[in-house]
Amino acid sequence: MSIFVDTNVFVYARDSSRPAKQGVAERWISHLWTTGTGRLSSQVLSEYYVTVTSKLDPGMERTDARADIRDLMAWRPVPVTGELVADAWEIQDRYGFSYWDSLIVAAARASGCDQLLSEDLQHGQDLGGIVVIDPFRGEPPGA
Repeated sequence: MSIFVDTNVFVYARDSSRPAKQGVAERWISHLWTTGTGRLSSQVLSEYYVTVTSKLDPGMERTDARADIRDLMAWRPVPVTGELVADAWEIQDRYGFSYWDSLIVAAARASGCDQLLSEDLQHGQDLGGIVVIDPFRGEPPGA
């Protein structure tokens, strides 16, 4: 079982202004590191970097955000390719999601995940074999 992680989970893990969500996000990420089941995409890494360095208050230092990204490269990020974009368009047309959310779902599919950890989509929704899990509706297994 692999779990694709949307950007917001990584951002909340670094957002001290939301301590309740920060703690839950940290526990999910720790669980995924421990089990080796976390997956992400180059889109997620890019969104994370921009958000934590320029949208959080206080923002992270670039060097710290870059260190996080270097660590997360171990999760084998899915690159955004022409094939992934075409898959995202199909998902967008089928489900009516934004293009960016559709690209997340397409990357989860491409990485063989059966779960997608995100608060941006409907908890429990089955997207062709990928089930959306809102990380803030429960703790990771074994926590």
